[in-house]
Amino acid sequence: MKFQFNKLMAVFMITGSLFIQSCSKDDPAPSPVTSAAKGLYVLSEGGGDSKLGYYNKTTGAFLGDFFYQQNGSNLGQIGNDMIQYGGKSYIVMNTTGNVTVIDHSTGLLLRRINFVNVVPGRLPRYAIAHQGKVFVSAQDGTVSVIDTASLDITRTINVGANPEEMAISGDKLFVTNSGGFNFPDYDSTLSVINLNTLVETGKIRVGINPQKITADENGNLYVVATGDYATVPSSIVKVNAATETVIFRADTAVSTIRYYNNALFVTNDFPYTGLSSNVRMLRTSDFSNRSTSFISDATAIATPYGLDIDENNGDVYITDAKDFVVSGEVFCFDKLGKKRFSFSVSPGVNPNSVVFIR
Repeated sequence: MKFQFNKLMAVFMITGSLFIQSCSKDDPAPSPVTSAAKGLYVLSEGGGDSKLGYYNKTTGAFLGDFFYQQNGSNLGQIGNDMIQYGGKSYIVMNTTGNVTVIDHSTGLLLRRINFVNVVPGRLPRYAIAHQGKVFVSAQDGTVSVIDTASLDITRTINVGANPEEMAISGDKLFVTNSGGFNFPDYDSTLSVINLNTLVETGKIRVGINPQKITADENGNLYVVATGDYATVPSSIVKVNAATETVIFRADTAVSTIRYYNNALFVTNDFPYTGLSSNVRMLRTSDFSNRSTSFISDATAIATPYGLDIDENNGDVYITDAKDFVVSGEVFCFDKLGKKRFSFSVSPGVNPNSVVFIR
């Protein structure tokens, strides 16, 4: 099947000139463009093929299939997560079963680190970086350690069932163990990994089906225990990372959670709960609403899917998956909840991650 990119343009600031290019999947692989200007990478997981897009904040131009533009090959299937560390970006390809590593400045492919070819069923989910290592959770109950210099997997650590997101506090890595493939016998724990020894030292029971997690600068973790989507409701659990104990819990329907500037930014767990698609701000003390709607200018978002915060200025980026079929959209809001700009991620579907290009 042909995928025609009509007037798909990349606009970059290079020595004061603008370069405009278009390409077709039937044409020979296009020549890579020199270093990307200041902007954003947007990962769209897709219903099948994923797309890595590039948004130029200076010109407002968006190239929806930037990975293909730079490398002449497709990214793969179900890009689940993306992080930057040092001069590289790491894209977690769930169904394809690898971590795709690119040069952060140019988008050029450095290596595809295979997981599923090493152990069948080792499908990667999320990544986090610390002191020259990238940690990747995988659905077979493991966390793998990638050396960021050699790009080799140097160690694999057994954790709980079907691990998802991770967070770091002090010298510990905390891993949410969902047990999502074991319905109705979900897992309910966080694995604790000592970052000095790379050994799991224990587990913390936090609630059924934990998936999302974020950490603050005061040694607290905030975990979303998703429940069973029926009789057990979703809840947020506050954990003291030093003592490894639960210190507060409250039932509230949350899908995505991020900490910034003494507040929790959350998306409602829609459609499981029937709540409207919304982004709230919660207090870290008791999870009460600091704001029932972070968006203050009536901008409508159909399905908030991803949420990232630029710590340099407090801008909040919300990705909208729409109906999970049509191309999604990225919205940028200032710290007061007023829209700065937005753009379609066409041909991308289900955008889930925004990574900043400084």
